[in-house]
Amino acid sequence: MKPFNYYNPVKVIFGGEQTHIADILRADGHSKILLVYGKNSIKKSGLYDEICAALKSKGIEFTEHGGVSSNPTLSHAREGVSKAKEATAVLAVGGGSVIDESKAIAAAAASKYDVWELYEGKKPINALDLYVILTISATGSEVNDGSVLTNEETKEKLSFGSPLVYPKVSIINPALALTLSQNYIAYSAVDIIAHVLEVYFTAEEHPKIQNRFCENIVKSVIEATEKILKNPNDINARNEFALCASWALNGLTSLGVGDYSFPNHMIEHSLSAIYNVPHGAGLAVVLPAWLKWFHKSDKKQAKRFAEKIFKKKSAYEGILALKSWFSKIGAPVTLKELGIANEDIEKIAENVDLVSSRWGLKEEYSIKTVKKILKLMK
Repeated sequence: MKPFNYYNPVKVIFGGEQTHIADILRADGHSKILLVYGKNSIKKSGLYDEICAALKSKGIEFTEHGGVSSNPTLSHAREGVSKAKEATAVLAVGGGSVIDESKAIAAAAASKYDVWELYEGKKPINALDLYVILTISATGSEVNDGSVLTNEETKEKLSFGSPLVYPKVSIINPALALTLSQNYIAYSAVDIIAHVLEVYFTAEEHPKIQNRFCENIVKSVIEATEKILKNPNDINARNEFALCASWALNGLTSLGVGDYSFPNHMIEHSLSAIYNVPHGAGLAVVLPAWLKWFHKSDKKQAKRFAEKIFKKKSAYEGILALKSWFSKIGAPVTLKELGIANEDIEKIAENVDLVSSRWGLKEEYSIKTVKKILKLMK
């Protein structure tokens, strides 16, 4: 096991009452905030009215910034920054996309930067306080310091991270996800599994405790997903699903493993940037193909995965079992299912090449290598 430092200051209120956020904001001295949310789902569910009533009851003024898309965009984030001039905090009500854009707004508004400068490598010097009411468990953004944003003009989907944008408080109430469609349950499950497996496979070292921790998260996600798809009102399954999502990307799975990387996310970000496909749907296509390309590089770990997760004897059988499970829960597993033609492989590979150096993966993932992986997405 490698030496490590671990820091995660997020206060998580799991299963908590979401309207308590007003008391929390007032106790922290905030009276003017920016309320960030997605499309219309929180209004249809009644959550929007609950939150607004709670804020008003505590005398908290708020400016609304709705309409965040599933792949949050630079232009919309810039609009949010312009609305946050008098705010001292940002309240994100939604899933990972809403939280990611809120982090960008919080950092850019307080640092007086253009939003895109953050994603091009400029470090924020300050950030508005960020609070979260989570409605979709998938990305883990509620418990980490990372953010992803798409530049619609350049077709780049980039990321930034800073300790300044850790949420101060994240309220995770899995009951808020009861109205989520089955497709998005599937996409969320894939995203959680991908977060875990990126570390599991690419890590410099594989401590036993981390192998077991990662495997248990993956098995728990598989079990919980199947229960939720069978009975959407199974709150115990939703609780486990939500906890897995947070644990998958709050830094715990990577403790002591040394260097690791996220090549699947890097490749998928190009699919999202060019075609605006849902992130989890793109990962369901990328991950099995990447594993087919990668598994011979670490035969022992790939074989362990197959045995521990799917009780298969060979690494390749494990990969096929993962792909089959993705398909079983309703996620796409080929470029064709995403509506992407094989003729576009060259364009996708070139887009990946635009950002691979930012990820520190350009040497390992040349255009030629990325093309090989993309050709396995059939």
